[in-house]
Amino acid sequence: MIFRALFFIVIFVPFMLVVIPAQALILALRLPFWHVLPRAFHKLGCIFLGLRVTVIGEPAHGRPTLLVSNHISWTDIVSVGSVANVSFVAKREVGEWPFVGMMANLQRTIYADRTRRSETGRTAEAMGKRLAAGDAVLLFAEGQSDIGTHVLPFRSALVGAAQHAMMEAGAEEVLIQPLTIAYTKLQGLPISRNERSLVAWIKSKSVKQNIRDILAGPVKDVTIAFGKPIPLSANDNRKAVTKQAEEQVRGMLVALNRGGPLPL
Repeated sequence: MIFRALFFIVIFVPFMLVVIPAQALILALRLPFWHVLPRAFHKLGCIFLGLRVTVIGEPAHGRPTLLVSNHISWTDIVSVGSVANVSFVAKREVGEWPFVGMMANLQRTIYADRTRRSETGRTAEAMGKRLAAGDAVLLFAEGQSDIGTHVLPFRSALVGAAQHAMMEAGAEEVLIQPLTIAYTKLQGLPISRNERSLVAWIKSKSVKQNIRDILAGPVKDVTIAFGKPIPLSANDNRKAVTKQAEEQVRGMLVALNRGGPLPL
């Protein structure tokens, strides 16, 4: 805890004082290397939070890509952001949180209001434009976080809406790439089911409790596994493609939690 406090004061805070205005300027000028500073921020964030990230596979390159992932904790964003150039789709409330909302905006986060069906089209349009421009967007497709032992059913509504919006924006095809996030060890030892509450953002704990557990907890081993991309065109069945991606993520999560090889 002392190391993290010193790291935050001596390194992290000075870094943010320089990076925040620099990133705001980069976005205002619409410069193409907008993702460089967020990647550096997340890498430092991994050190500060005690996240040791292992990557399996790689993000798809050269084509519009929508990554669909399971969701365990807010630290998922830091872990994935440290290894991939992506924008995230987050719930609307995130943009209203002090400091967190500002940092999310600096990473070009797309906000979704899941309480209003009318907002799905606006969110999908924003996703479609990003995808058509060749950017990668990450969607936590379960719609909520879970403890990390299994995968909840993926919601296909935003995938389908983004499919149509993307076509309207000028892209003929997008890749749906499954992505699995697995927290496998604490301080080098396999994580037990009870210990998962030290990482996962569960409903019985407040945000403050969760942050305290993360900051005071041991080093956490996180595996980010990129699955096989699935092409999605205008005429493809978005429910079938979403289900296929869900099954890939579930298979990889089970294998990673058991310490075995990933399914082919």
